[in-house]
Amino acid sequence: MEREDFNMPLSLKRLQVRDAFWGDEMELVRTEVIPYQWEALNDRVENAAPSFCMRNFKLAGRMNRERLEKGALFQEPEYCFRGFEALPEDPAHLEDRFYGFVFQDSDFSKWIEAVAYSLASHPDPALEGIADQAIEIVCAAQQKDGYLDTYYILNGRDKTFTNLKDHHELYCFGHLAEGAVAYYQATGKDRLLNAARKFADYIDSYFGPGEGKCKGYPGHEIAEMALVRLYEATGEKRYLALARFFIEERGKQPYYFDQENPEEARKHPHMLRYHYYQAHLPVREQKEAVGHAVRAVYLYSGMADIARLTEDESLFEACQRLWRDITGRKMYLTGGIGATHIGEAFSYPYDLPNGTAYAETCASIGLVFFARRMLGISPRGEYADVMERALYNGILSGMALDGKSFFYVNPLEVNPEACRRDERKSHVKAVRQKWFGCACCPPNLARLLGSLGSYAFTENQDTLFVHLYMGACIQKDIGGKQVRVFLESNFPWEGRVVARVCAKGTGFRLALRIPGWCSGFSLTGCSQQEREVKDGYLYIRKQWGEEELLELDFPMEVRLMASHGQVRENAGKVAVTRGPLVYCLEEADNGKNLHQLLLDAQGSYKVQEEEICGKTVNSVAFPGYRRKQGENSLYHVYAREELLPVSLKFVPYYMWANRGENEMQVWVTVKNEKELG
Repeated sequence: MEREDFNMPLSLKRLQVRDAFWGDEMELVRTEVIPYQWEALNDRVENAAPSFCMRNFKLAGRMNRERLEKGALFQEPEYCFRGFEALPEDPAHLEDRFYGFVFQDSDFSKWIEAVAYSLASHPDPALEGIADQAIEIVCAAQQKDGYLDTYYILNGRDKTFTNLKDHHELYCFGHLAEGAVAYYQATGKDRLLNAARKFADYIDSYFGPGEGKCKGYPGHEIAEMALVRLYEATGEKRYLALARFFIEERGKQPYYFDQENPEEARKHPHMLRYHYYQAHLPVREQKEAVGHAVRAVYLYSGMADIARLTEDESLFEACQRLWRDITGRKMYLTGGIGATHIGEAFSYPYDLPNGTAYAETCASIGLVFFARRMLGISPRGEYADVMERALYNGILSGMALDGKSFFYVNPLEVNPEACRRDERKSHVKAVRQKWFGCACCPPNLARLLGSLGSYAFTENQDTLFVHLYMGACIQKDIGGKQVRVFLESNFPWEGRVVARVCAKGTGFRLALRIPGWCSGFSLTGCSQQEREVKDGYLYIRKQWGEEELLELDFPMEVRLMASHGQVRENAGKVAVTRGPLVYCLEEADNGKNLHQLLLDAQGSYKVQEEEICGKTVNSVAFPGYRRKQGENSLYHVYAREELLPVSLKFVPYYMWANRGENEMQVWVTVKNEKELG
C-alpha cells in the first residue's frame, strides 16, 4: 500500500460533464427521475406501490409537536412489532402509524443525495426549495437526544438498537449521513448535516469499545463508509473511530447477534453462522464473498475506506481477496452480482444462472462503490474495468430510457411466460416497474448517476486519473497554479478520445486508463519518453505548453466472450460484447423462442448505427441459424436438426425491455463449421 498512490474523487464543483451519453443520463436524472421519485416518496404516482416514506416523517414530526404541547401528559408509544414490512389493513383509510419496510427512511436520504449532486452541477432554485422543505420535514422528526429513525419513533423508542441484525437503524443513519454531507457540499446548507451529526453523536455515545457501551454492529452495512464520509467532511475523529470499531467488531465470537437473540444460537448451533450478514468471521479472516450481495459490497467498501485512512495493510489484503473472489468467480458478464434470489445473495463459485439471476441493481452499484475505493488505494485498471462494466450494463439496465420505471433484478435471460407462471422466477420481471414497496434501487441509481463524475475522475497531489471516458471540463490546482483538462469522447460507440491539456509550468501528470477490452491503443501528442504504462494506466508527464492536444484511439472490436468451464449454464455458448457494452438478443428483433437460435462464430459480423426508442445506438448483426421445428412429440429419437439461416441482431443489454414485454437472452449457443456440416 503506497500512500503516494492514494487518490480521491474529484469535487463535482470542479468538473462539468459534457458527454453525449452520460450527459444525457444525468440530465434525465435531473429533469425526470428526481421529480418522479419525489412524487413516489409522497405516494402520488398512480398505480405504483406506495412508499409511505415522507408520510412517516410527517407523522413523527407531528408526534414531536404533540410531545411539546402535552408535556408530562404525552403518552409515549410502546414498541409493537408489526412485521418487517408494515402495510395498512385498509389502504383507503390509513391510521396514524408507521407503514412500509423498517428501512423506509433511507429512500428520502438517497433521494436528497441525488438532488445534491444535481444542484452541484446545475443550480436550480425551485428544486433546492423543494429539497429544503423536505429537509425541514425530516429534521422535525428528530428526537431531542439526536435519534432519527421513524420506525422506532412511531412504533416505540423502548426497543431501539435491540435488533441490529434486522432492523436497519444504522443502515438508515448511514444513508442519512451520505445525503447530508452531499447536500452540505453542494449548497453550503448544514441543516441536514447537523441532524446527521447529532444522530452520529448519539450512536457514538451508545456503541464503542468503552466500558458499558454496546459492542454491536450493523446488520445491513453502510454506516461504516458513511461515518468515514462524515469524518472527512467534518474532521471529527470520533466518526472514523466508530467506523473502525464496527469493522473490527464484526464476526467476533461470541456473536453479538446471539446476544440479541439467544434463540438463534439454540436453533442454529453450528460454529460459523451469520454468513448472510458477513458476520460469520472477523473481516480479515474472510476469504470468500458470501451472503446478501448488497450488504457485502457495502461492507467491503467501508473496509477499503478504513484501510486507506489507517494504512492498514492486512485490511487491504482482505479487500483484495474478496475482490478477486467476486470478480473472478461470482460476477456476471454484465457486472451483476448476487446469483440467487434466496437471500439476494452470492451463490457458490461459478454458479451464475441466467434465467433466475438476481443481480440486484443496488448490488452492482455497491460493486462500483467498492471499485472506486480500491482505485483510491491502488490505481489498477482491473478495478476501473469492473466499474465501467457494471455502469454501462448491470446498473443502467435498472432504469427505463424515460427514467420512470425500474428493474430491481437484472437477469441475463427472460421468458415472460415463465416470469408469470413459474414461482421459481417470480422475482424476475419482464417489464420495469413504476416503483417498489422496497424501493432501494431507484434512488440509489439516481444518486450514483448524479455523482458519476467523481467516479470517472480522481486525483492526488499532482495527478489526474481518468478511469472512465466521458466528455468533461476538469479543473485542478497544483501549487496554486490552475490546470484545465478538456476531454471529448463518444464512448461507448467509438473509441476515440481527445484531451486538451492546459498545464504550463505545473508538473502535472495525467493518468489515462487503458481499457481491458481493447487489444491495443494509439496515442499522438506525446513522445515515448513522456509516457509510462503501469497497472493498466498510461501515465503522461511532460513539459506542458499553454495548450496541448492528445489523441487516443481504443479500437472497439466485437468480441465473442466465453465463460469459465465451471459455469454450467454457459457451456457451448458465447456472449457478444463491443467496447464496454454487453449485447443481447430481443424478441422484438429476432422473433420468439430465442433459445432455438444458434450463432455462427465463423461468420462476419456487422456493426450498424440505428435508432431504438429515439436513441441512436450501435447494434451488431451476426450470421446464425434457427432450429427448424421437428417432431411434435414430447420425446423422440434424436436426429440431426435442420437449421435455417437467419441474421441475429444484438442490441445493448442496458436497453432491453424498452420496447414492451418480450424475450431476452445474452448467452447464445455456438455452432461451428464442423457441427454445421
